[in-house]
Amino acid sequence: MEQRNHSSLNEFVLLGFPSVGHVRGWLFGLLLLAYLFTICGNALIFLVIRLDRALHKPMYHFVSVLSFLELWYTATTIPKMLSNLLSEKKTISFAGCLLQTYFFHSLGASECYLLTAMAYDRYLAICRPLHYPAIMTTALCAKMAAGCWTCGFLCPISEVILVSKLPFCDYNEIQHIFCDFPPLLSLACKDTSTNVLVDFAVNAFIILITFLFIMISYGRIIGAVLKIKTAAGRKKAFSTCASHLIVVLIFFGSIIFMYVRLKKSYSLTLDRTLAVVYSVLTPLANPIIYSLRNKELIKAIKRTIFRKEGKASSKYRGADVGGP
Repeated sequence: MEQRNHSSLNEFVLLGFPSVGHVRGWLFGLLLLAYLFTICGNALIFLVIRLDRALHKPMYHFVSVLSFLELWYTATTIPKMLSNLLSEKKTISFAGCLLQTYFFHSLGASECYLLTAMAYDRYLAICRPLHYPAIMTTALCAKMAAGCWTCGFLCPISEVILVSKLPFCDYNEIQHIFCDFPPLLSLACKDTSTNVLVDFAVNAFIILITFLFIMISYGRIIGAVLKIKTAAGRKKAFSTCASHLIVVLIFFGSIIFMYVRLKKSYSLTLDRTLAVVYSVLTPLANPIIYSLRNKELIKAIKRTIFRKEGKASSKYRGADVGGP
């Protein structure tokens, strides 16, 4: 078979959801609603935390950074998914495919580090409450958040460089809903065992190490909470961690099966299903989980909304009084 290197292969075809057929319109509508809700929910949480001084605490600082990250995380994949559902031409340029893969993995790695930082914050708050204000300062929060973004954007560079140097065959159809390392490796015309090994090493370091750190933190948190004598005290302590732990289990549960493996792919259906979970459902669930399980955040949202409505009403009444 004639081979083409990456310089002659100008574009890929994203097959997306090839078997949706007549339900394509419904799928587009559901995906669009999910994306709009994700944008509105995460943007609302981010703005409320930034505007309400009562929420200027380390825990909410990390939640706002997570919401901001989710806005960009979904923007790397979902708009292209939506356009492919409407268009017969589902192509993406070679450079565009590599950029989508890079930013998707960079933001995903940043989320892993950020969820770890949030677990460390909860560990300090519950296990070392007397030292917590002195340790978790505003400056440290900012440095930790910046470190999460920096490390996240550095991690996939080696993988992207290795993929960019692969020769690709005439067949350019990507059996996935967006560009990613496993489906790209399956199109290469040479042995990709080095790529698979590097991917496994990088992903195992990012995903497994951060997940292990989070689980150790929560193991100590649970041990400390169980020592609290009153049931009300235990419930209050657990409630501050429950939302974060739910997000961790959903996010890590899907990406571990997808990326920590020594094979290019398991099943196309499984890969697509897992991709929908961590690229669409997790960012969609985050604002729901954090808002429904956090009374302080709900009150802040109500204060922000009603304060703006109150100001608008006062301004309108003032205009009526001053009018002719």
